[in-house]
Amino acid sequence: MYMTVEINPSMITLARDARGLTQQELGEKIRLHKANISRIENGETHISSDTLAALSEALGYPPAFFKLPGDIMPSSLSYRKRQQVPVKLLSPIEAQINIIRRHVQFLSRTLQKQQPVLPLFDVDDNNTPARIATLVRRKWGTETPVIDNLIKLAEQQGIIICSFDFGTERVDCRSILTDDKYPVIFLNSTLQGDRQRFSLAYELAQLLMHTYTRVPHHRDISHEANLFAAEFLMPEKDIRKDFKQGITLPLLGELKLKWKVSMIALLYRADDLGFLTPNQKRYLVQQFNQQKIRRREPPELDIPAEKPQLMRQWLAEYMGKTKLGIIQVCDLLAISAADYLEYYG
Repeated sequence: MYMTVEINPSMITLARDARGLTQQELGEKIRLHKANISRIENGETHISSDTLAALSEALGYPPAFFKLPGDIMPSSLSYRKRQQVPVKLLSPIEAQINIIRRHVQFLSRTLQKQQPVLPLFDVDDNNTPARIATLVRRKWGTETPVIDNLIKLAEQQGIIICSFDFGTERVDCRSILTDDKYPVIFLNSTLQGDRQRFSLAYELAQLLMHTYTRVPHHRDISHEANLFAAEFLMPEKDIRKDFKQGITLPLLGELKLKWKVSMIALLYRADDLGFLTPNQKRYLVQQFNQQKIRRREPPELDIPAEKPQLMRQWLAEYMGKTKLGIIQVCDLLAISAADYLEYYG
């Protein structure tokens, strides 16, 4: 007997994008024509319980996932990524962010978590990104020049940090707000620790300077975020003395271990602060390229990646209150155990 089931078509699109599949590829998996997949995702046709089961199997989400209410949140401008990244690489990241956003929203509401009070700033002639970084450090009580654990500092302010494999090295991070304006920062779990920290500082800049306010189109918010991140992680008043003896590759390696940022970030910081002539900068960049350490700096200088904890704490709090186990929570969140471990394990 043919039985139809009620679904949210948006969730099929979300699941398909999360798995990096085209409509054609999904159709081949469940033996449906691409046109039929399109009609299903557009809500133009009903589907049977058998088709729902096939979708669930092919996409790795339980049937309940496709019945969840709501729409897909549109993309934002706050990616930190290479200049040109194909949509095929961005779509799975965007979809998984949307899925995790739902989890954050569910837990923040269920556990009655108050929206964090963040120090928000408008960039202008008086409040430059560098000055704002100094003010935020002061507000958050960062007394030492080097921030030992940036994820911990951000989470202490109530900001949720989530880390998962973006499936590409060309995208580093992303920040969004839930429907309740709760801030969430997403980091690519494949990042080295130094790049992770700069990416997180970049996204903090986006949250504090751009996300809660309307920014004029002529402003370069990516450049502003980079200026904030550089000052936030490498305060000018403290790092200037480290550059006074001249900039060399060995010095940049030593300073990387001290400041927990990449050698190339330190090079650009030295340049921004006026410690390099154009010829000196060009020579050092050539050395990076000749030694093939522009993209991958020496492993012996690796900075350990920091681990988010706040979302795990929320989940533990929820399970403690409800007496539910991980499998039951997976059912509630409508994700597989494998996805749960990837996002929150």
